[in-house]
Amino acid sequence: MNRKVTVVGSGHVGATVARSLADKELADVVLLDILEGVPQGKGLDLLEACPIEGSDARVIGTNDYAATANSDIVVITAGLARKPGMSRDDLLMKNYEIVKSVTEQVVKYSPKCIILVVSNPLDAMCQVVYRLSKFPRERVIGMAGVLDSARMRAFIAQELDVSVENTHAFVLGGHGDTMVPLARYSTVAGIPITELLSKDKIDAIVKRTAGGGAEIVKLLGTGSAYYAPGSATVEMAEAILKDKKKILPCSVFLQGEYGIRDLFVGVPVKLGAKGLEQIIEIKLSADEQAALQKSANAVKELVEIIKV
Repeated sequence: MNRKVTVVGSGHVGATVARSLADKELADVVLLDILEGVPQGKGLDLLEACPIEGSDARVIGTNDYAATANSDIVVITAGLARKPGMSRDDLLMKNYEIVKSVTEQVVKYSPKCIILVVSNPLDAMCQVVYRLSKFPRERVIGMAGVLDSARMRAFIAQELDVSVENTHAFVLGGHGDTMVPLARYSTVAGIPITELLSKDKIDAIVKRTAGGGAEIVKLLGTGSAYYAPGSATVEMAEAILKDKKKILPCSVFLQGEYGIRDLFVGVPVKLGAKGLEQIIEIKLSADEQAALQKSANAVKELVEIIKV
């Protein structure tokens, strides 16, 4: 293998991302953390799973950024997880300092990489990475919409008792309570869900999607979601590594698209070998545009607090 993906943060999300990358044989994997022994132990465990999975991916764990040098993709999962009653915004200042430190090291050792940001609050942390790295916007992308859309797809499939493979969901906006799930662009086998479900049921699905992360935090009691976030991140990495030109909802730096400027917000984009290759603009109704602007304003408030 000659592709290399570094995952910064060996907690539940980071380890899940590393496991899936190795299982799919997408790249060699470096799992990095500041905790001594933890990434090394998890990395060795993942390496020993590869023969069973039939994967020749090489996996190492380390505390040293030198081992991450010349990565094609760096996934940043480092940061504190949400606790019950804690919003993503509560994490803002603590995770700002963590992500700032990580970004400095990533740029030093992998100046040509594409960075996928997973740390929360997602859109604000993307802004931190983008400003500090000075990378072009094509190479800093936030994982949010893939996860939010997957949650919505799961709920649609449950409600209609159909295969998740038949479902497509469309979610715009910031990764938080103000996200904008668009029912009329969400489909089952090409049929808009507005033709298949009552308004009350759609509203319930939209509400549950927006609160999807908080629902899991409450159930777990400690920690937050990691299986679905991990899978969502790897779908993005795979689209880039395989140059799939796949259209996925991601948080990217908008420069006038959708009437939003100089801010990371979730929109549909084409992902390929260069990272962000195209932003897909769709026509929104007045209500949808207003909801998207409200979501962008919520992101802007966070960005202004940390002054990036």
